[in-house]
Amino acid sequence: PGRKHERPIFLADWQQPSTEEDHVELVRGLMHSDGSRFINPVKRRTKTRTLRYEYVRYVFTNASDDIRGILCTSLDALGIEWAMMNARNVSIARKESVALMEALVGPKS
Repeated sequence: PGRKHERPIFLADWQQPSTEEDHVELVRGLMHSDGSRFINPVKRRTKTRTLRYEYVRYVFTNASDDIRGILCTSLDALGIEWAMMNARNVSIARKESVALMEALVGPKS
């Protein structure tokens, strides 16, 4: 009972083997439910000019430490680098990791 982010969330014993066998499906499901894929525009000023560029990034947002932990464990197992943006958001922005996410998860549908 209680709000999802205020109570413990964990995988049941019968769920653990499935997630260890197929991290891709777990990551795909979590990203499709609480994630986003978007083009991140960047504007940087140097002494002589303003540089503009864009890149794809994935962000997962969830208030539950446990659910974020389940996602990050699977990302680690898949070799996908991630970083905490803040208390609720996991960011995947490195080029190689985004390429893996594109191949394994694809755009949110």
